Amino acid sequence: MNSKVSFSAASRDYQAGRYTQSLATLNQLIDTQKDAKTYALLAKNLLQLGFKTDAARSYCLAADCAGQGSLEYLKTAAKIHLEAGNEDEALLIAMRNLSKAQEDPELAFTIASVYLGRQQRDLLRPFKKVLSESQNPEHSRLAAQLLNDDLMDETNQTLARNLFRRYPNNLAFRFLYLVCLREFNEFSEISKHQAFIDAALVKNDIDVLKKDNPFYHLHWCGNEDYNRHAAIGTKPLDPARVAYRRGLPHTWSDKIRIGYMSSDFWDKHATMKLLQRVLELHDHNRFEITLFDHTLAEHKLNNNTTDRSRWGKVIDIYGLSDEAIFKTVRMENIDIMVDLKGHTSGSRAVSFNLPLAPIQVAWLGFPGSTLNVDLDYVIGDHSVLPDVAKPFYHEKFLRMPESYQPNDPANRPQPQPVTREQLGLPEDAFIFASFNGNRKITAEVVDSWCRILKRAPNSVLWLMANTARNQANLLDRFQAGGISPKRIIFCPRAHYEQHISRQQAADLGIDTFPVNGHTTTSEQLWGGLPVLTVKGTNFASRVSESLLRAIDLPELVAEDIKAYEDLAVELALNPERVTAYKEHLREKRYIAPLFDAERFCHHLEHAYELMTERAKQGLGPDHIDVPALPPRTEPFGSNS
Repeated sequence: MNSKVSFSAASRDYQAGRYTQSLATLNQLIDTQKDAKTYALLAKNLLQLGFKTDAARSYCLAADCAGQGSLEYLKTAAKIHLEAGNEDEALLIAMRNLSKAQEDPELAFTIASVYLGRQQRDLLRPFKKVLSESQNPEHSRLAAQLLNDDLMDETNQTLARNLFRRYPNNLAFRFLYLVCLREFNEFSEISKHQAFIDAALVKNDIDVLKKDNPFYHLHWCGNEDYNRHAAIGTKPLDPARVAYRRGLPHTWSDKIRIGYMSSDFWDKHATMKLLQRVLELHDHNRFEITLFDHTLAEHKLNNNTTDRSRWGKVIDIYGLSDEAIFKTVRMENIDIMVDLKGHTSGSRAVSFNLPLAPIQVAWLGFPGSTLNVDLDYVIGDHSVLPDVAKPFYHEKFLRMPESYQPNDPANRPQPQPVTREQLGLPEDAFIFASFNGNRKITAEVVDSWCRILKRAPNSVLWLMANTARNQANLLDRFQAGGISPKRIIFCPRAHYEQHISRQQAADLGIDTFPVNGHTTTSEQLWGGLPVLTVKGTNFASRVSESLLRAIDLPELVAEDIKAYEDLAVELALNPERVTAYKEHLREKRYIAPLFDAERFCHHLEHAYELMTERAKQGLGPDHIDVPALPPRTEPFGSNS
């Protein structure tokens, strides 16, 4: 066979769309002509015929023959392997060229796609800049997903700024930029760039929300109807796959096998400050507990002081693909899989779209519906999940009888005596306090606090601020509202034990909206500080109400913003009422349900039994309200 003629014929056939004929010619030719162009043409035909894996391998063979020109073939091979779902092969090729990946957006795209899918976010930092500067829109879209919760990280700020400046009309990048602005309380810039979104919503253009991140969306939008549309980075849930999972045969045992999945299984994380004691209390005669752990190694090693085996059997799934997680979970024959992350940083919630278990549940991590994830139930209570919220969730409600939030009275430090003098606080002023994250402090919240401070003249506001930039921006807004900087006292973050103790030096905690304090509010109540909140309009804005009701202080839940401001002023002018609330917290700490981990664990285990009973009977998920134990009259635990 004349090789020149054969290759030309194969090339002509390819150009004419006769891929099978071209492939047949190349298969004959390959025995005598093993060069880069032949393997590359072979790969192109295989790709057109849908054989992506074989096409990627052919590009690798082309690279072997190409010498200095091999990189382009290898990049193409890696990209095709990635598209074919061959993550390990794609990553192996790209990592061989790691030294070039921080400057080559195509290599960076392959590596970052795999790391992001496996939530190995600690490895993504080197690729943010090159992807955010790429001219390829696909690279830009990926870059937008690389933002993590550490917004103090300059690479995150650079990424958001680069993308929005280059694509000012791209809604996803506008939302991303707003995330960074909110983190630093850049109120004027927020107002400027939020105006476009607000105008679209006035026109009922709900589709704009599809470009917003579900978690950060909650920080500005308390509309529960709108919340279910913020879904960037997720794919629509396939009802057929849900039905398939629920119909799979399953072998039950005498014990209920619970699987918890999280990246927060270290005792200094906010989630574990809440959950640790409940895990320790699970009845191992009735339940088998397995933790599917994708916690970063550095957090496990450097931030954990607890023997995690007390919480259950720990299986490390960090860095695994969704398919590998699926195989790992199925090997344990779990009855109920509980996702503790939802749409928060580090989540592997999308792995629940594979049939992990017959019952799949959302709890604790994400305050809302976990959009586009196959979950049967969301655990809440009557405060955070009232009946009016049912139309906005695809999950059925599993409502605990008191608060949905567990708390840990055994491992959480006891508040120690502290004086205002030690903390640099005025002795004779009424002190309002907020220790919530700065991103939760919106312009509307500051304006409300200004009105409160004006009406309560002998008062100051004690605020935790992340950075000097936050302080400056917050002070500017307070001054614009007519409040002297002397009345705003900033404090930094503190060690946990110190933070628990210092809270009691304030008179009244004042909550943020539309995202309340969650762990922050329960910490304030544990530390002896009453918290004033306003009745919310979605899960994230109803959490403080849930906690206050569970410690018998429903009167600190104001009906609206005006009532919130009125009550704050009334309490500042009548401090003896605050003294009574503080005494109430001291008396109720070891009696009321909020900090009763044993009672909570009993209710949770009963909830799991009720879910299991339905599934064993072949019944689909339905709303469940867990009945309450009789009220406790004696203090619980070792502090009685």
